Amino acid sequence: MHRHKRDDFYVVGEGVHEGSALRRPSTTEEIRRFRFTRLGPVGTVLDPDLCAKLARAMTAPEAVQQDARFGAGFTYLGQFVDHDLTMDRTATALGDDVTLPELIQGRSPALDLDSLYGRGPRFFEPDGVRLRMGRTAPAPGLDGLDGFDLPRRAASPDEPGNALIPDHRNDENLAVAQLHLAFIRFHNRVAEHLADAGVPGAYLLEKTREMVVKHYQWMLVTDHLPRIVNPDVVDEVFINGRRYFEGQYQGLLPGDSPTMPIEFSVAAYRVGHSMIRSGYEWNSVFNSNGTDPRRITDATLDLLFSFSGTSGFVTAENPLPTNWVADFRRLFDFGEAGRDDLVVPPRDFNLARRIDTLLADPLAALPAGSFGDPNAQVPEIHHNLAFRNLIRANMLKLASGQQMAEFFGFRALTPDQIVDGNGGVVLADLTDDERASLIAATPLWFYILREAEFNNGLLDGVGARIVAEVFHRCIEGSRHSIVRDQSWRPILGPDRHTFRMVDLLLYAFEGDVDLLNPVDAEPVASLRRRRRIG
Repeated sequence: MHRHKRDDFYVVGEGVHEGSALRRPSTTEEIRRFRFTRLGPVGTVLDPDLCAKLARAMTAPEAVQQDARFGAGFTYLGQFVDHDLTMDRTATALGDDVTLPELIQGRSPALDLDSLYGRGPRFFEPDGVRLRMGRTAPAPGLDGLDGFDLPRRAASPDEPGNALIPDHRNDENLAVAQLHLAFIRFHNRVAEHLADAGVPGAYLLEKTREMVVKHYQWMLVTDHLPRIVNPDVVDEVFINGRRYFEGQYQGLLPGDSPTMPIEFSVAAYRVGHSMIRSGYEWNSVFNSNGTDPRRITDATLDLLFSFSGTSGFVTAENPLPTNWVADFRRLFDFGEAGRDDLVVPPRDFNLARRIDTLLADPLAALPAGSFGDPNAQVPEIHHNLAFRNLIRANMLKLASGQQMAEFFGFRALTPDQIVDGNGGVVLADLTDDERASLIAATPLWFYILREAEFNNGLLDGVGARIVAEVFHRCIEGSRHSIVRDQSWRPILGPDRHTFRMVDLLLYAFEGDVDLLNPVDAEPVASLRRRRRIG
């Protein structure tokens, strides 16, 4: 969970925010830092005791969370996208072979799968085109399988062992690691397709990457975003363009690198935290349904972190056991693509949690290693993810929800809506002073979650505008861009207008149930007779 570790932010025009302190970076440091900006006005600091009270209420174990209307896979797709947006491409540079323009661009947000490709040949097979994959370890009744774990390198005296991928955050929990592996498979399948179509070897990697990135962007705009953001806002931004964030009328020049608004990074795109479940029907072996003794339990959130490399114990010497490979049919609804043969019974399907002000209670007790030194002794409330989000906003003096509503010209939520919500946390035990403080300057993250409660779990108003405009800008600023190339259309889906996450998975896994679901409670002969994997 390294994404929760950032304790300082370089904000263009302000300096480096380190806790409550602000300092000016050196010229070299300024160039080398990831560039954040402030979209709205400077806000005020909320009383830390009130932040703690809010956080405990949001993660209370007795709270009943509601389900969203889509699969839980989109929770972790959102995390994968977050890492793509904040990937420092220059961190994987070999030596000092990075030009100044590349350095600046490499530390700017873009939706171009840098977290998949990185720099240098070590992520690729010897052919320099296909990305590497790893092999799982045998498990009871199951053989090890090629292509179902991330590639991993052994530890050395100079370097710890870890997944051989550009962004190790994608190995911080099993769900995002398996999604990263699915994108590796998607790349390799596209490379095979283009090679068969006669693309010369000298151009094959670049043409493959362009096709992969543009299909990925199309999927984000037409499938991922409309599930979490008011579709009308998404359509308005991607048809008519941005109104507030880094537009040409603000002095932006073609080719300028995007920046990352702190309102997006610290608040609006952290709504995915509320979509996390405390446990998952992961596959037919680790499953809480039925009485089959081989079905041990559900995959708890803690276990998803344990069966990973960054937060758990998975290494090159101790790879992922085969019985922990994801069954993607339980995370995404393949009925959307007309593949009823890939639809699991409702009791086995994992829905994401609805976007609202309630978080799964395991997020109240993050392990210390997820945000710093695993041996550090910190106050109990510092382990609470909701508290950390609220305090981080304090650190940056983030604009309140009311300030951002005024900035966009929207009608703000009413005091009763802020305090009582709509199916989220009920804050009935606030004192009069606490209530007055909260409704005067509601933390932006909490405010955006409240907005979603009044829009059937979809971001609306302030949250919708921030997320849609930042996605538009980050696609526009990507090396390959469907925003700049508006004539582009997908060719790997069912038609020239459709490419969803299920279409990406169907293409990556060849539409084969044995590849999408390689683990079964009963012995599966097809595992032994499969024609090929990878």
